[in-house]
Amino acid sequence: MWARIWAFCDWCFFGPASVRPGPLGRVLRVLRYPYAVLRDLLRGEINLRAMSLVYTTLLSLIPLLAFSFAVLKIFGGRRDLEPIVFEFFRPLGVGTAQELTTRILQFAGRVSSGVVGSLGLALLAWTLVGTIKKVEDSFNFLWHVEQPRSFARRVAEYTGLLIVAPVLLVGFVGLLHAAFATGPVQEVVHLPPLQRLRGFAIALAPYAMVTGFFTALYMLIPNTRVQWRAALTGALVGGVLWAAIGKMFTALVVYSTRLTIVYAGFAVVVAALLWTYFGWLILLAGAQLSFYVQNPAYLRLGLQPLRLSSLELEQLALRLMYLVGRTYSSGGRRWTVNRLASELGLPGVAVARMARALEAAGLLIATEADELVPSRDIARISVYEILDIARRDGSGHAPPRNLPLPPVDRLLSGVEDARRHRIGELTLRDLVEEVGRPTLAVVRGEG
Repeated sequence: MWARIWAFCDWCFFGPASVRPGPLGRVLRVLRYPYAVLRDLLRGEINLRAMSLVYTTLLSLIPLLAFSFAVLKIFGGRRDLEPIVFEFFRPLGVGTAQELTTRILQFAGRVSSGVVGSLGLALLAWTLVGTIKKVEDSFNFLWHVEQPRSFARRVAEYTGLLIVAPVLLVGFVGLLHAAFATGPVQEVVHLPPLQRLRGFAIALAPYAMVTGFFTALYMLIPNTRVQWRAALTGALVGGVLWAAIGKMFTALVVYSTRLTIVYAGFAVVVAALLWTYFGWLILLAGAQLSFYVQNPAYLRLGLQPLRLSSLELEQLALRLMYLVGRTYSSGGRRWTVNRLASELGLPGVAVARMARALEAAGLLIATEADELVPSRDIARISVYEILDIARRDGSGHAPPRNLPLPPVDRLLSGVEDARRHRIGELTLRDLVEEVGRPTLAVVRGEG
């Protein structure tokens, strides 16, 4: 039943009606984005990541605040962390949020006082680096990034982030307070026309801070280049969801007596766990949306593993080499994996995987700017060699046992000889300079 529902939804949002010009087609193409994020949420992978990060948050919250206290103690800005922690717990209700904030900050302060200037500070930093790695793994999963940061780069970047982020955040809050405390600004903001605007700005400030925080995370955490427009789009949607779900959660906690009756004194802890889970779910959903904004070719595929048939792999290898070879022959802007994926209408992971296979076989070279160029003259690259690499690109699993079956072996050998004979000495240069050569149609039909 669910398979039929998903198939119908795919037909609605990716079918013939979605590619037609006109208002209906434009609306369907826009609705692809929320549909894709909702589909990924319902299929469970993002939910599991969010639940795992709740556990990670419980282990790292006190070390994070203690480390921030230790850093901010040098600048005398320890108290400025209180409104930031309070805003995180605000959806639990003002009284509960104030109680949790006070307790957590007191405990973190005691931990910080015990570790400053000792080996404990290094241990806290190590714990937090491991925690951020788990967050990076979740973001890399959503962004289809297969290669994480190296160990040395991870330690250097994460440690720098843990030191700089609290200072910048508290410095921004301090500058904002100092600006509003000056005489000229006080006179201006107390003017009757601006008092309402001031109240609106104060009410909007937490959501703007959440949006800015999400934007920074979306751009810095994944081990890939994230465009600021995509990060900002996901962060804006995440900020709106944070505000809306936060208000609904507050109403649920305030007006629901069943939670208190069942869990008694642990109701606050349970509510904090639930809100932490919803917070991570919102953050990951926004990251997924930012990924789709930057990579719309993945909208239909989603988080499912990409499986191309042998024919599709051969077509991809030929088209990739053809485009790269044509640019090499006639000049022009060199191709990157992202541009090739956009041109071919394929997810970038498929193009990147084929590019790596061709590079490993010695047909391509990736420059420092991630541009693809032939490794040798295209007149010395045979079409049969390109197709052979595509066909032999392994799946990563152990190869099956080679069982000799003479009738089958003779048939496969004959097919291979026929392919080799029909292709002959055709090279990549012939393919580039003689578009529509008949042998290509034969190869495609026999693939």
